[in-house]
Amino acid sequence: MNPTLLFDFVVNKENKTIHITREFAANLELVWQAWTAPELLDQWWGPQPWRAETKTMDFREGGFWHYAMVSPEGEKHWSKANFLAIVKEKSFTSKGGFCDENGTINPAFPQNLWENSFIPKNNNVQVDMLLTYDTLADLEKEIAMGFKEGMIIDFKQLDELLLTLKK
Repeated sequence: MNPTLLFDFVVNKENKTIHITREFAANLELVWQAWTAPELLDQWWGPQPWRAETKTMDFREGGFWHYAMVSPEGEKHWSKANFLAIVKEKSFTSKGGFCDENGTINPAFPQNLWENSFIPKNNNVQVDMLLTYDTLADLEKEIAMGFKEGMIIDFKQLDELLLTLKK
């Protein structure tokens, strides 16, 4: 990860939130596309050696992203994010969590409300992410499952993808 790019990861147990701030060395259009286009998401979402595989992406308010995290052996863990609000190249909000291959949310696993804001900063873009959980137990379970470590790897993969897309 580029040490000159802002990265902050704050857990607030009282409010049941994780606030992530991450800067990316690319323009707003490119960073927005990387977060919203399935052909790009599948290239960086999911910490290697796992990878994301989109089944359905309907990026609009009321739409959803249904995807699997696929292991090197082909094992699939499904997730779904329902898009609640979208302001092009400014923000989007989704609610979701782990599900089955048909998109039915599994209540045994944490769900969260995920709010992303995209803020141009000189030649970079800062993405502010606020994840809000229903319960403290859900927040703690997500962290115990390696959420922070996985996001660090994802962001490094996104940095590498953005470099190749800028060329």
